Amino acid sequence: MLKGDGRLSHDLDPQDRPPKDACGVFGVWAPGEEVSKLTYYGLYALQHRGQESAGIAVSEGNRILVYKDMGLVAQVFDESVLGTLRGHISVGHCRYSTTGSSVWENAQPTLSSTEDGGLALAHNGNLINTPELARRLAPGSTRATTDTEVLAALLAQDRGRPIEDAAAELLPQVRGAYSLVFMDEKTLYAARDPQGIRPLVLGRLERGWVVASETAALDIVGATFVREVEPGELLTIDERGVRSRVFAAADPKGCLFEYVYLARPDTTIAGRSVQSTRVEVGRVLAREHPVEADLVIPTPESGTPAAVGYAEESGIPYGQGLVKNSYVGRTFIQPSQTIRQLGIRLKLNPLREVVAGKRLIVVDDSIVRGNTQRAIVKMLREAGAREVHVRISSPPVSWPCFYGIDFATRAELIAGSLSVEEIRASLGADSLGYISMEGLTQATTLPAERLCRACFDGVYPIPIDRDNVGKYVLEAKL
Repeated sequence: MLKGDGRLSHDLDPQDRPPKDACGVFGVWAPGEEVSKLTYYGLYALQHRGQESAGIAVSEGNRILVYKDMGLVAQVFDESVLGTLRGHISVGHCRYSTTGSSVWENAQPTLSSTEDGGLALAHNGNLINTPELARRLAPGSTRATTDTEVLAALLAQDRGRPIEDAAAELLPQVRGAYSLVFMDEKTLYAARDPQGIRPLVLGRLERGWVVASETAALDIVGATFVREVEPGELLTIDERGVRSRVFAAADPKGCLFEYVYLARPDTTIAGRSVQSTRVEVGRVLAREHPVEADLVIPTPESGTPAAVGYAEESGIPYGQGLVKNSYVGRTFIQPSQTIRQLGIRLKLNPLREVVAGKRLIVVDDSIVRGNTQRAIVKMLREAGAREVHVRISSPPVSWPCFYGIDFATRAELIAGSLSVEEIRASLGADSLGYISMEGLTQATTLPAERLCRACFDGVYPIPIDRDNVGKYVLEAKL
């Protein structure tokens, strides 16, 4: 049983853990600006990507100062803390753990000492050759148990060379997904793996530059979008401007699940807004899985854009049939047994006058274990719904992700062992329809060969050694 800790969680059912978001990274080089506050607001915009811990590193040119803690960005930082973080360079991170436990030592940015000073590094993604890289380090040289700590330590121990050169030599030997922002006392760096699995973008301020996981973070701090950081590219940013260096040939394989769930709807990926893609997915879903019904409703808020598209394409009215309590996460006080049995009602409640007597189409983005959707179907029937048809705006999630999303294991994924008809019966729905892989891919406007779709089809663009991956791979070797 989860112990109440007061930290916000959007999980509708703690026992039905949804795909946990990748992390969010943010970096800024801007003399004359309050870079800690810019980073705070950038991380605030990226909070959806990681809610376990948050941290900011700054430098005024002579030393790096890092402040980090467990919790949300607004819980970790306040005006007095930000006031102590002065400088002209900053990197920030909000974390959901995919390698290493959720503990303070594993919060980022990671700080390492170099021959000439310090190095602070923040990482979005997940490496798949972490044990091999860790063996290059002296025993006891790291306290944390993350792939990020290993990367930072390897960069820091490359003595006698500029960090830019050390990174250009190390990164081609690193396998997996990594969008990095890192800094020494005077320079900001950013790098993206050759597959470009996780997003990373460059923006321009009036007096500086910003690098962030999503374009929405650029908007929040008033930066103008310049371009995406290319797969296999290393950026160096200082008083001379932005310099680009290619350290590996690009083989783009952007994460398809960013479009389904991870990215904010107001973010742009590959020139197309995520909102537009999700609405188009709903239209495709309506064409692929039509059904006679009276009302289309979303599971808030994850299913909303696709539900809008489904309603537009089908001509069936769109409505709000479920109300979500945005302020309920895991609570300070554990609910009584009576309330616990009600489960999902703590966070979702049906509008009886809207759903009673209606044939409903309920649109959601994905099904993991199925507990949440099962509870929703039951709840809507109890509220008087005549029929409940479930439509999902992604193909069945049947395979785990090793590139930065903490899915359940294949054995825990309901689509890993059951057919669509068996899942429908398990949910108690009148019908169940998933969008096809082809339909989802088409909605992104990107060719299939430029996307990583492994969680849906089990085809991993970077070969996986199953013995050397896993959230606790470093801890198991301690």
